[in-house]
Amino acid sequence: MEAACRRSLTDLGLEYIDLYLIHFPIALNYVDFDDRYPPEWVFDPAAQIGSASAGMQRDAVPLSSTWAAMEGLVESGLVRQIGVCNYSTALLHDLMSYARIKPAMLQIESHPYLTQEALLRTANDYGIAVTAFSPLGALSYVSLDMATPAESVLTQPVVLAAAERTGATPAQVVFAGVFSAARR
Repeated sequence: MEAACRRSLTDLGLEYIDLYLIHFPIALNYVDFDDRYPPEWVFDPAAQIGSASAGMQRDAVPLSSTWAAMEGLVESGLVRQIGVCNYSTALLHDLMSYARIKPAMLQIESHPYLTQEALLRTANDYGIAVTAFSPLGALSYVSLDMATPAESVLTQPVVLAAAERTGATPAQVVFAGVFSAARR
């Protein structure tokens, strides 16, 4: 982990990173920077589709070990704060049972189709700030072929009606609703 952080610092021309996040709560097999940088999600993108090395290759590293390495980055001064992405309520409770340094941030997918109220309450109870990605729903997944344009909240009749009634764009209507819900 330290090597990846140092590489990011070099690439960015920085002495430290303000906030460094675990992107996903799984460990992948290490890919040496000399082989490929950045390593991405798949172990060997040049491998034939369907072969064992073509896809994701998980490694048997406990999340607690990953978090300890993150804490080491703070202690060494390479990063100021650390956090997590894509953690569930259960994973957050687990993390808080062993974390010496509390995560400063939880980044989660959140939009009208996935409000995650229980997770937001849990983060709030622990005093962890939350940032949301994909606030417009499935729209951010269309280019990845993980959703269709019809799955976007921007095409829903209630959103379109509110946009027409208020003179706002559908995205502005959704953002206003998301921000209003977050303040409750």
